Amino acid sequence: MRAQHPGRWTIFLVAVLAVGPVAACGTEAETTTQPLSAAPKTAQSHSAAEERAARESALTAYSGYLAASRTANRRGDPFHPELTRFLADPLLTRVRLAIRDAKEHGAMRTGTLVSDPTVTSVSLDGVPATVEIQDCVDATGYRLVYTKTKKVVPGSGGGRHLATATATRYADGRWLISSGAAHEDQPC
Repeated sequence: MRAQHPGRWTIFLVAVLAVGPVAACGTEAETTTQPLSAAPKTAQSHSAAEERAARESALTAYSGYLAASRTANRRGDPFHPELTRFLADPLLTRVRLAIRDAKEHGAMRTGTLVSDPTVTSVSLDGVPATVEIQDCVDATGYRLVYTKTKKVVPGSGGGRHLATATATRYADGRWLISSGAAHEDQPC
């Protein structure tokens, strides 16, 4: 029965790599993090040091997101505490739903996901401030397997493709990955 739904596993891989919106209603009380929303009164000029710090913080958040997602996937834990350390909605909800879906279908992610991110733009004057990230993700060694047998789920193979993400600065000063997309039609 599971092998009849390879498209479902492709959706799971894509969600883990931050593709497409998924609407969901949470049932668990959770603190929500809001991006900075007060517009500055005057246009600001940011120093190279401020931009460099934003780039570094965004890349740290992105790397943390990938690591936390891998750990949460291996454990089948959509509420793994590290996820909220690096992710914000709507991406946080999409990742949690993908982990829960895999767990409910007796699957988990295993292996190595290779990432090579770069910052493509920094917008510190925007409300909220954002950093755009582009990555060449190599998912050839990152497999969706059945938890009991460790056999690869048919149709869940990965490859090398472009991925993009947005890091957003929140009111508490943290940079969190809030959105992203895997562009599987764009190899890298």
